[in-house]
Amino acid sequence: MEIETLRPKKRHVICMASDFFFPNTGGVEEHIYNLSQCLIKRGHKVVIITHCYGKRVGVRYLTRGLKVYYLPITVFYSQCALPTMICNIAIVRYILIREAVEIVHGHSAFSVLAHEVSIIGKLMGLKTVFTDHSLFGFADMSAVLTNKYLQMCLCECDHCICVSHTGKENTVLRAKVKAFKVSVIPNAVDAYTFTPDPSQRDPNVVTIVIISRLVYRKGVDLMASVIAEICPRYPNIRFIIGGDGPKMWLLQEVREQKGLQHCVTLLGSLKHSEVRNVLVKGDIFLNTSLTEAYCMAIVEAASCGLKVVSTKVGGIPEVLPLSMIYLTEPNVPSIISGLESAMKDLKEGNSLCPYKCNKMVRSMYNWMDITKRTEIVYNRILSNKNKPLGMQLKNYLSCGVWPFLLVISLMYLLLQLADRIYKRKNIDIAKDLKL
Repeated sequence: MEIETLRPKKRHVICMASDFFFPNTGGVEEHIYNLSQCLIKRGHKVVIITHCYGKRVGVRYLTRGLKVYYLPITVFYSQCALPTMICNIAIVRYILIREAVEIVHGHSAFSVLAHEVSIIGKLMGLKTVFTDHSLFGFADMSAVLTNKYLQMCLCECDHCICVSHTGKENTVLRAKVKAFKVSVIPNAVDAYTFTPDPSQRDPNVVTIVIISRLVYRKGVDLMASVIAEICPRYPNIRFIIGGDGPKMWLLQEVREQKGLQHCVTLLGSLKHSEVRNVLVKGDIFLNTSLTEAYCMAIVEAASCGLKVVSTKVGGIPEVLPLSMIYLTEPNVPSIISGLESAMKDLKEGNSLCPYKCNKMVRSMYNWMDITKRTEIVYNRILSNKNKPLGMQLKNYLSCGVWPFLLVISLMYLLLQLADRIYKRKNIDIAKDLKL
């Protein structure tokens, strides 16, 4: 009821910024796309700024007239742009003025472009929101550098959103953001797309489905050890693995060395539209992540009626009720024990109806509810007063990195120079495309 009463009275113009967007696939990309579609459906205007993907450069229009700017920026590492902070000021400023943007919403702590656009927007007097989609450690050098960079970039952010309560604690600690400036709004899944189809299952075998990026933090080493140990023990087990990544070789090696070609099917990279057709073939979904803020894959699997076995890490215990998930420790014996418990319940018929699972997921997670909660954040930050440059520099100084003040000052001077060369009055305001 509170959500409905806080429905915005005015139309917002929002710019989503991230290095991660379609045609790349992943949880962040799906979140940005679905949130944007629901915001448009509720009457707001949304544009997206990301870097180019191959020949996809310039402006593209997606469903409902969602406008995407694919900037001609070279990818530096792992789909992220080089953090120059100043090279893209002119084009980002032009887009923000042309689209009459009021709120800049950055996504992912790993996205350099999200931070750059947010800082430029803040220097232009716009409101900024940041959504953190992942957990990060504190011990290794990469974590220290990433956390300090995140702390610097979030000094002037109006509000942060995390996808789980564990994620909120992690962000507050590593980025030193005040807790009252952080809200928890989870991801969601389109339960009408991920529907069960028990007729696709093979009744003669137990099919375990894994859909994941094959990288270290997704627990591929655990996955390989579990497959090598459980397949000889249970001849009627079949694994279907979708996804690609630098750890693919490990699964291929285990399959060849153990002679498990008949048990393990490696599908490689999947389009998001193909995921549901793979999930409905399975009886059990396995997730072996070592760290996870919110695992969308287990929600999609539960929506398709699969029993979910997952490591108990990060925000995963918050995602599904215990009646829908078997939680294990991130080690091989515990994961195998979880799989055996799921197989035993499956054999004895102690499982929820797949269609009831879908109905439960539909009631727990839907994009329109997530959108309404995000609108509440937008409404609240609009009342925040813009700070003068001196106050902003004082806040940036609190992060303890003095040279960063020079970067912010240079960005401000370049924005002033751009105002002189490309005057606001000479920039045409883009017309809204209504579809």
